[in-house]
Amino acid sequence: MPDMFEPTYYTHLDSPVGRLLLTADDSGALTSLSVPGQKGGRVALPAWRHEPRLFGAAEEQLAAYFAGELKEFALRLSSGGTAFRERVWAALTDVPYGATATYGEIAARIGAPRAAVRAVGGAIGANPLLIVRPCHRIIGANGSLTGYAGGLDRKLRLLTLEGALTA
Repeated sequence: MPDMFEPTYYTHLDSPVGRLLLTADDSGALTSLSVPGQKGGRVALPAWRHEPRLFGAAEEQLAAYFAGELKEFALRLSSGGTAFRERVWAALTDVPYGATATYGEIAARIGAPRAAVRAVGGAIGANPLLIVRPCHRIIGANGSLTGYAGGLDRKLRLLTLEGALTA
């Protein structure tokens, strides 16, 4: 995340899962993607700069994703988490479109012990880049849809869109 002295740029995009708020840093790297009502989501602040032209690639790729035409995002991301969170978030991007993984599988992918599953869940829950960093693809060990900051209804819609679940 940008520090308090760096400007934050933002735009809003309409999508099938609600009006998205995208933020970027000075370099144009995407720093967050939030959905309405998201637990821990961001809201535009008065000091932020509305700069839609910085988000052209994100807008195109998100439109293609929601149209079922894009399976992997190719955007510059900058999220500034701890080393542990960054490892967890990197593992999320390895879960392919149309597939799911469990919290335990993510822990194993990063070399964390089974006892770290709660910490992995916390890191996934703190993911500031919903949709583009696919935390919605992570499910409970028993196959249940659990723990999505954007709401379980959105998680269901995204997994159905990707063909990981049938409606």
